[in-house]
Amino acid sequence: MKHVGKAQQAAVRLILRTLGAVAVLLAVSLLAQATGSFVVGMAVVLLVLWVLFALFTLYFFRDPEPKAPAGLEAIVSPAHGTVDVVDETTEAAFMGGPCKRVSIFLSVFDAHVQRAPVSGKIVFQKHTEGQFVSATRSDCGCFNENVLLGFASTDFPDRKIGVRIIAGLIARRIIVWTAAGETVGRSERISLIQFGSRTDVYLPLNAKIRCKLGDKVKGGQTVVAAFE
Repeated sequence: MKHVGKAQQAAVRLILRTLGAVAVLLAVSLLAQATGSFVVGMAVVLLVLWVLFALFTLYFFRDPEPKAPAGLEAIVSPAHGTVDVVDETTEAAFMGGPCKRVSIFLSVFDAHVQRAPVSGKIVFQKHTEGQFVSATRSDCGCFNENVLLGFASTDFPDRKIGVRIIAGLIARRIIVWTAAGETVGRSERISLIQFGSRTDVYLPLNAKIRCKLGDKVKGGQTVVAAFE
């Protein structure tokens, strides 16, 4: 499978960078023992906090394998999280107008590897710089840094799906592993958001919604809509 282990690699890089900072502080504290035990005590506290941070980072960057549904008409959730918006909206850049939307909020306790909602070709990709408004706001996609990916379905050539990956208040990096022109399979890894975020799924008006407000969904596994 594509991009296997990339989330864990990102976690290891982050952990090693913070370990370097802690190591410098420990070295300074050892050299400064003559100034008293306070600095040494602070260094020990920092080391304990770093261990907790490292354990949480490994947990946060987990990448569970989904159980993809069998039906070709099924559209799966690209993200782990909670459905908190199901409505109709207008998305002009890729969908070209009115469409249905399913919005998923990802807390810091959800897995943050994003997956393809359908099998198809990525025909659109746009990165937009922005703010870091709290992802608990359903309209944060209008303000925050985000990446919009457009999928042309392989099994339903006249249908398209948009996925907007949105950074949140804590999130400071969206890592996209795919690119326009690439063909992906449904439930395949497409990106990673580092710490807290939101994902919007844009659907054709004739798509059948298969989820409701408050549903807990799993990326690449839970069916949120279907083509008819």
